[in-house]
Amino acid sequence: MTYGVLNRAMEERKKVSLSQAMQHALKLAREASSAGEVPVGAMVLSPEGYVLSVARNQVEGDYDGSAHAELLAMRRAAAVLGSARLVGCTLIVSLEPCPMCAAAISHFRVGRLVYGAYDPKGGAVDHGPRLFQRNYCLHKPEEVISGLCEREASALLTHFFQRRRSGTIASITDVSSKS
Repeated sequence: MTYGVLNRAMEERKKVSLSQAMQHALKLAREASSAGEVPVGAMVLSPEGYVLSVARNQVEGDYDGSAHAELLAMRRAAAVLGSARLVGCTLIVSLEPCPMCAAAISHFRVGRLVYGAYDPKGGAVDHGPRLFQRNYCLHKPEEVISGLCEREASALLTHFFQRRRSGTIASITDVSSKS
């Protein structure tokens, strides 16, 4: 899905499928990678399936450790709706959310979470703390769909980190040591 298609979908209030949404999240992840960010992209759909917001990781560019794609997308969607809650909305993200993002998903009251690549080291949905399975979790999405376009999402991450280890992409410590 190109930006033109996405913009038309937003302007014309057209519904997008989960597959189309994930393909766009992957496109955003590739853009993040090109900018030296960990390749993660996200999109929020209204309860009716309309695009509310899109975002990609901007941690390095914004000097903000919380500028994860899903957090940015949820903040923007909440602004579009004029509400702090995303009840009934769907969050599509190319990587399993981390503990910070999973907690935010709970606080935003997201109705459905769809993610691509599993994250055994940093994930908090199907790995690590498994936040939504805890009794103390404030709100649990009604549905979690894991592994949509998992191979493509995983390949983006693998390729990015291989390039970072080989020195093709500056590491975080390389960037901060040049300040």
